[in-house]
Amino acid sequence: MALYAIGDTHLSLGVSKPMDVFGGSWTGYVDKLRAGFAAVEDRDTVVICGDISWGMSLEQAREDFAFLDALPGGQKLLLKGNHDYWWTTAAKMERFFGENGFSTLKILHNNCAFYGDIALCGTRGWFYEEDRGEHSAKVFNRELIRLEASLKAGGDREKLCFLHYPPLAQGYCCQEIVELLRRYGVRLCCYGHLHGPSHRLAVTGERDGVEYRLVAADYVGFRPVRLL
Repeated sequence: MALYAIGDTHLSLGVSKPMDVFGGSWTGYVDKLRAGFAAVEDRDTVVICGDISWGMSLEQAREDFAFLDALPGGQKLLLKGNHDYWWTTAAKMERFFGENGFSTLKILHNNCAFYGDIALCGTRGWFYEEDRGEHSAKVFNRELIRLEASLKAGGDREKLCFLHYPPLAQGYCCQEIVELLRRYGVRLCCYGHLHGPSHRLAVTGERDGVEYRLVAADYVGFRPVRLL
């Protein structure tokens, strides 16, 4: 049983917004994802760090969920990304997955999941490109509450954290999130969101006891990264 992470699958099987239009590594990315998951076994867990589908609703994202559900992996934990406009309440999403037989898909949001004795925690995080106006501050504070709720749900277990937005980047630090990671003893934090030229902004490796990894699909060659 292994644990993997990947972000930013940007699927659009039910809508006309394929990432192939950007060319480069995104050309044929759906086939690349299918091939990349070949190393995953049916008993493994895969965390998908946001920007999962371009669908604007659960119904529009149905084909993308079906694609993910059919890939290897007994449990796929989904985080919200900034482009996941289909995202609604956990109850509605879980009901939709159940009604459509998507048995491997689970939501990581205001909760945590477990990989053996390890707590898998996470939330979307903070949009680091934005300033903090009044509305943005409210969104940011909600994300801090969600992240701490997820970390608290892990109890005294060892914790890994998964975010969509990077808590660190070159020339940037979201101090509040970084402090939560330190306070709760998180030893590994995986994130996505950065693509193409933005890869150069990624902070990877250990910082103050926390290891950071960028797992955006185009950064990792559309292959889930084996963590454990």
